[in-house]
Amino acid sequence: MKAALVRMIPMLCVMGIIFILSHQPGTDEDRSLFPGDDKIAHMIVYGVLAAAVIASFAPDIRKSKSTIVVGLAFIVSLLYGISDEFHQSFIPGRFSSGADILADAAGAGLICVTWLVLVKRKAQRKGVYS
Repeated sequence: MKAALVRMIPMLCVMGIIFILSHQPGTDEDRSLFPGDDKIAHMIVYGVLAAAVIASFAPDIRKSKSTIVVGLAFIVSLLYGISDEFHQSFIPGRFSSGADILADAAGAGLICVTWLVLVKRKAQRKGVYS
């Protein structure tokens, strides 16, 4: 039980960092390096969150339940992204964006699918799926 709680620390840290960053008031100054760079940032951050969720729960599962963990990671990441956009709607100079939620889902989904593919390949090498 204690080890499971310790494995959740990275996930909680990523969530805390997202909250702190989204709590910063917006400015009129455009800090974009190129169009869409904020969507790439959303994809990366929520991909990291999905990976942290997977890492939190993966050691407690059998191979047959890997899709459950990946589904949980995707849902947790997506719900956190939605709640983050709602939170931003109350911050001066910030606003909610459906495009940001889609970018969050894309980043989390990319990591989740990649993890499933890697688990399946590892199992195939061991002869589990052959």
